[in-house]
Amino acid sequence: MNWPNTPLTERLHIRYPIIQAPMAGGPGAPHLVAAVSNAGGLGCLAGGYLWPDALLQAISEVRSLTDQPFAVNLSAGHPAKMDAERIARAGELLAPYRAELGLSAELPPLPELPGLDEQLDVILETRIPVLNFTFGIPDAQYLNLLREAGIILLGAATHLLEAIVLEESGVDFIIAQGAEAGGHRSTFIGHPEQGLVGTLTLTPLLAKHVSTPIIAAGGIMDGRGIAAAWMLGAAGVQMGTAFLACPESGAHPAYKALLSQGSEIATTLSRVFTGRHGRVLRNRLVNELHTCEADLPGFPLQLFLTQDLRQAAAERGLTDFMALWAGQGCHLCEERSATELIAAWVEQTSNLLGRNEPPLEPVRALQPTVDHEKAVDNDPVDPGCFI
Repeated sequence: MNWPNTPLTERLHIRYPIIQAPMAGGPGAPHLVAAVSNAGGLGCLAGGYLWPDALLQAISEVRSLTDQPFAVNLSAGHPAKMDAERIARAGELLAPYRAELGLSAELPPLPELPGLDEQLDVILETRIPVLNFTFGIPDAQYLNLLREAGIILLGAATHLLEAIVLEESGVDFIIAQGAEAGGHRSTFIGHPEQGLVGTLTLTPLLAKHVSTPIIAAGGIMDGRGIAAAWMLGAAGVQMGTAFLACPESGAHPAYKALLSQGSEIATTLSRVFTGRHGRVLRNRLVNELHTCEADLPGFPLQLFLTQDLRQAAAERGLTDFMALWAGQGCHLCEERSATELIAAWVEQTSNLLGRNEPPLEPVRALQPTVDHEKAVDNDPVDPGCFI
């Protein structure tokens, strides 16, 4: 394996082994997805919240901006069941903030997220070259259909057991999501705390114990991180926070302004905004509701309960109530185009790797077969994605 030519660039037909992490809710706009792909990386469209028609429209927009490969990310997790007690409690906790923003005391309605089967039908119909999924694994029937269509499959793991389950499902690449990563945690087996392994530990661990190529994610902000991931045995990297301040990013200007003001302790894990744990910049809502997080409903119920609150905050530029997803490396964000960033990272990485010597071949250990039915934690409230 020779930088930048790795199994990732060969299979995905991209120039550099750099993937833009899926970022829902605005930051991962089609313009950013296309810009990353045009620059030689792999842009990724966050489609988990999109109904089929909207997903088709977003895919069409990206394709109007690039003729290069790009990925779509979908959620393979199980939504939380209705919980009237937790919903009522969330209403009590959110009421003062809703009043402060001039919103009705009545909570917004609770719609459903689009079904994964409907979204996968769009992926098959549009022949998207790469599917990146989180929070679990699509069922075997769809995985077979996707493989038959020639679609490359990427799944995210936050610890070794998840990586083993993903490998047994037949994915082409495993994303090792370190604890430093911004956005939702991808944990789908066990409790969220069990998936808080740092990238520098998780990457070589997975490279040692599974044969599926690894993509490192979490805390990688420039060529130094890319070079380190490569030396640890990764075939590529996934970077989200590093793209947030780009002009092509759809992140709110006030959101972007906070990134470079942050530090390694500016972020925390919270489930206040969506019901799933994710890494965000600390703000008033996160800090004041921190001790009450266990009372809140799971994903996507809490996502819907905070939707109009977050929208009202964005309209007024009030970051105290926005979901400011960000990784621990946020202080390294640069206000440069995706093209400029990728070119700079490639130059840095090439200089650091020097003679392009390959990393040491990891010693692989045999792993027992995993019973998927017993391994996957189906707790809908607290199962554990940059989304």
